[in-house]
Amino acid sequence: MPAASLPEKQILNGNSKSAKDFDVDDVLKRLTTPEKISLISGTDFWHTASVHRLGIPAIRTTDGPNGVRGTRFFDGVPAACLPCGTALAATWDVDLIRQGGELQGKEAIAKGASVILGPTTNMQRSPLGGRGFESFSEDPVLAGQMSIATVKGIQSTGVAATLKHYACNDLEDKRLSSNSIVTERALREIYLMPFQMAQRDAKPMCFMTAYNLVNGTHASESPKLLQQILRDEWGFDGMVMSDWFGVYSTSESIKAGLDLEMPGPTYVRGAQVDLALRCGKLLIHHIDARVKEVLKLVKRVMPLGIPEDAEERTIDSPETAALLRKLASESTVLMKNEKNVLPFSKEKTTAVIGPNGAFAAYCGGGSAALPAYYTVTPYEGVKAKVPNAEYELGVPAWKRMPLLSNMTKTEGGKQGLSMKFFLDPPSVKGRQPVDQLRVRDSYIHLSDYKHPRIATDLFWCDFDGKFTPSETAEYEFSCSVAGTAKVFVDGELVVDNMTKQRPGDSFFGIGTVEEIGSIHLEGGREYNVHVDFGTMPTLTYKKDGVTAFGAGGVRLGCYRKICFETEVARAVALAKKVDQVILCAGLNGDWESEGYDRPHMDLPPGSDELIKAVLAANPNTAVIIQSGTPVTMPWRDQAAALVQAWYGGNETGNAIADVVFGDVNPSGKLPLSFPVRNEDNPAFLNYVSDDNRVLYGEDVYVGYRFYDKTKRAPAFPFGHGLSYTTFSLSDLRITSEEDEDLLISLTVTNTGTFPGAEVVQAYISPRAPSIARPVKELKGFTKLFLAAGERGSAEIRIPRKYATSFYHEGRGAWASEKGVYDVLVGTSSAELPLRGEFDVRETTYWTGL
Repeated sequence: MPAASLPEKQILNGNSKSAKDFDVDDVLKRLTTPEKISLISGTDFWHTASVHRLGIPAIRTTDGPNGVRGTRFFDGVPAACLPCGTALAATWDVDLIRQGGELQGKEAIAKGASVILGPTTNMQRSPLGGRGFESFSEDPVLAGQMSIATVKGIQSTGVAATLKHYACNDLEDKRLSSNSIVTERALREIYLMPFQMAQRDAKPMCFMTAYNLVNGTHASESPKLLQQILRDEWGFDGMVMSDWFGVYSTSESIKAGLDLEMPGPTYVRGAQVDLALRCGKLLIHHIDARVKEVLKLVKRVMPLGIPEDAEERTIDSPETAALLRKLASESTVLMKNEKNVLPFSKEKTTAVIGPNGAFAAYCGGGSAALPAYYTVTPYEGVKAKVPNAEYELGVPAWKRMPLLSNMTKTEGGKQGLSMKFFLDPPSVKGRQPVDQLRVRDSYIHLSDYKHPRIATDLFWCDFDGKFTPSETAEYEFSCSVAGTAKVFVDGELVVDNMTKQRPGDSFFGIGTVEEIGSIHLEGGREYNVHVDFGTMPTLTYKKDGVTAFGAGGVRLGCYRKICFETEVARAVALAKKVDQVILCAGLNGDWESEGYDRPHMDLPPGSDELIKAVLAANPNTAVIIQSGTPVTMPWRDQAAALVQAWYGGNETGNAIADVVFGDVNPSGKLPLSFPVRNEDNPAFLNYVSDDNRVLYGEDVYVGYRFYDKTKRAPAFPFGHGLSYTTFSLSDLRITSEEDEDLLISLTVTNTGTFPGAEVVQAYISPRAPSIARPVKELKGFTKLFLAAGERGSAEIRIPRKYATSFYHEGRGAWASEKGVYDVLVGTSSAELPLRGEFDVRETTYWTGL
């Protein structure tokens, strides 16, 4: 059923039928013990429990962090997809990020949700993290400021934000059992700092615990993290929930401070809590403490007036599209622009080449993925400005084949596949479907599919579609599955992922590898594609250490069989005949996803060779890389123009075209150092769960801190980003008095011919520290938009104790050490032309915020 549209005014005001208010302490006294136990676990994948007799409604949570999916993985209501976390941080624009958070809050209300599971505040420790694209930065201050802005934006709408994943959840390998072994100093200065800053300045209503252990204790049952630091030291007054299926104990997690187990129905609490109460492992006051926090959250979001069974709606609008386009374009980083190759002219002949050119890599994979209102490919964005632009693939860069649903139509002529649900397998003659619908996307995840006649996770589905090839060729069909499946073309078996199955990394790690089969097809002829699918219980193997979600799923792909040499030759021929080339390469949500880490930093096979060949054929080429984390660029010296475009959300293609053709002057800055190769990054030797042990051997030297200390130059430094105009910085002034903020002010002048924006970055360097410290650390920044020739004043205000302190493990406190501190101000971690200083006259120690 298509989602209804909801006016924005109603989104902001909530539903008029709001539930009555209640007194938390009074309700707590009146609850029965079974009711209390029910409130500290979810009831299903997204909802908390209700107690209607006391006026306590159930509330709905929904996935973030770059958009609001709603309650359905399967056949979900479309949503606004924001750029990924690293892209958002690349804007270095807290006001813009706050607007993005506000949009998410409005989207949540439209989806009937009171709680957004985001932002992702974890640190970018290595380029290889599977969920690295979700996080903001390698630097805790930048990540902290982005988290603050996001939380403020979300909660300005009345919706609760959830900082996640607390803490040290920065790799996917054995994520349930990996033990992050980290010094107390690194834990405080790097991994907890962005959470601490967000609690200080934004007061999020919720925290979500990580899957992993931190120094020997799972985060979801760590008294140190949940009680001593979060609540006692930082003064957090909100609810702590688990990550989904991230609770591994009953009594321990409750006593530690974990309020809500998600999802439901409960598998750790429920009857186990009742037993723990009866045997004395838990006392009723332990339960009351957890229930109280759940009730407080319910009370805080009740003014939204969202009914329990709220219909999921959309608020797609021109205003939404404009904001998404601005977020994507402002996040785009101009890495190189020799001889002012960019911006391109709309009057010249133009080619778009590359695997990401006609493919919308708009978001990463896993729980961050969502069905977007629409997507725009780079080729579509370019053609809107240069209608005669031409395209060639060059090489495939997909890890899994393009979706079959992009090529098929249903019997009624609509894009996608028809899907029928059965209680019996295909071997049962005369079986009748219990449900049927059209699916627009052949990546089917049935974790939340429900039907009144289907009582278990065991059922079967048929998929059918019509496919008319555009040319005569060998075509490949693919299938990965959490269950079993067979793919037929005109009755001929092409892919068998049922008889013999191989474990892979699909479907959050529980599914099979992608099995591929090929068949010769004639161009212009219509073929019937049929798929037999059995759900998760039919899977023929068991895989330890991963979580199975409900009825499983299937992913179906198709594309003509590729010959690398032929495709590259076609791309080179096109490059030679046009004036300018936009070469779109990179990764996508199959390469970067929850559930697994990247094995290396390289682009997909063939991409580097394609880029080198096209650069040789036409030097007037702009290379556009889409990825959420750094990739190796062995051709970077040959590329005159290089753009990092991330995963840009709905408006990906338009934003890329806006920057390439100069309708937007790029102002993005790297939130990550881009190493020359993976072996150069500080976590290289330790970024693996080795016998469940993850040793944080780089200590506090994460990202640019490491490159500074070792005097090892990265390919592109943290904070780097060019513009079509130029800026000069001058007149640095520093005001610093004891017990007051550090105030840094300077003059910024746009010395070029384009209007544009510059990010002014302030780093602090202790001149004579008593312990080993990073050479410098980012402590503040601001972004100024200036017309050509305009001069403006920039101010950066930093709390003195945050500017100067390190964590003193011996004292268990922060130490603001006496001495002289240098203030280094510039436009990247490697370009700091202005220098000043200030004194701290006396060493002081502090805890808390």
